Amino acid sequence: MPVGIEKINLYAGRFYLDLADLAKARGQDPQYIATNLICEQRSVYPIWEDAVTLAVNAAKKLLSPEDIEDIELLIVGTESAVDMGKPISTWVHRFCNLSPNCRNFEVKHACYSSTGAFKMAASWVASDIRPGKKALVINTDFSRNFVGTEHEPIGGGCAVAFIVSENPQILEIELDKAGYWTNEIADTFRPTSRTETMNGQISIYSYFDALEGAYEHYEQITGKVDYDADFKKHIYHAPFPGMTFQAHRDIVSRLIAANKKTIKLNFEQKVAESLYFAKRIGSCYGGSNFVCLLGLLTSAENLNPGDQISLFAYGSGCQGEFYSAIIGAAASEMVRSLNIDQHLNERLRLQVEEYELIESTREKSIDCPDYEPDRNTLNGYYEKLYDTQGFLVLNRVKNYQRIYGWS
Repeated sequence: MPVGIEKINLYAGRFYLDLADLAKARGQDPQYIATNLICEQRSVYPIWEDAVTLAVNAAKKLLSPEDIEDIELLIVGTESAVDMGKPISTWVHRFCNLSPNCRNFEVKHACYSSTGAFKMAASWVASDIRPGKKALVINTDFSRNFVGTEHEPIGGGCAVAFIVSENPQILEIELDKAGYWTNEIADTFRPTSRTETMNGQISIYSYFDALEGAYEHYEQITGKVDYDADFKKHIYHAPFPGMTFQAHRDIVSRLIAANKKTIKLNFEQKVAESLYFAKRIGSCYGGSNFVCLLGLLTSAENLNPGDQISLFAYGSGCQGEFYSAIIGAAASEMVRSLNIDQHLNERLRLQVEEYELIESTREKSIDCPDYEPDRNTLNGYYEKLYDTQGFLVLNRVKNYQRIYGWS
């Protein structure tokens, strides 16, 4: 039975920060950010949005009445949870009007969570325990306050929602073709609800270890692989888009006799197109592989139904997985019809001072038992970009209970 992604959607919010503006404000070289980090913009979320609203706003436009009837499994991956016990999936289930006869839960493993959720959902569909039923998988994440730190240019976030079914129009995965590798390490983590901390150098080396270990395991399972010839394109986890070049360089230099010029050309031909949206969103966390898939399907001119691609997912802590997949029959057509370019173009460009105000205001509200977001903070932007447009927003927190409504 074929199984994989039937439909997919992205929500990247209503605001962005131009990284050239940020570099100028911080006295940094904008060319370094553009060339080495391969970043142009990063998403910024106002105080009336959180991981719940991102998830719902990504999923809501995806679902047809038939999907709502058929979905019996909902999994939300996140490292930006709003509660230590109550999962984000409960709000998603409610506001997406899914059937009460549905399993729902939240999973956490840093940036690996959505891939783990995807594989779990696909295995459930493939089991055929509930013939014809579907799963909804969502990753929703955004960065903590990085203002004034070295990690500031690679902040960001988004939500990606997709339906997993036996009708994989977007991407068919080969469940028996996956290699995985894990090791406990403290490279990037969120020890409190306010803090996101990382050791960049340790994280990069851990990423390389996981890529090499997962790929070697993939070869053990599937047999000898020609890394260049067997995969039309490669997708790598992108904690920042520039990391994908480092990853490709590392594995290609081990597997293929290639000089620097050849490696760069190979990257441009087989990886760079996948960064089409990621470089405008910033860190996509657990949604990274799927944002890159969307970018690839939107921008690649030489990708056809039936082509095999590779995907590598990485989550700090750590977990790596390398797996293969087949481009679906209507993949590029369906993804291009989403008009994600238009979605990103409609976001408002924030001034650096406005971005700083959002981050500092959000930080003050975290863990407050009673809180009401001030929608007048940003020069009438709520009325311009949210009011009457049907987005889920946070109305208030009362005795720790989060109360949401439609804009």
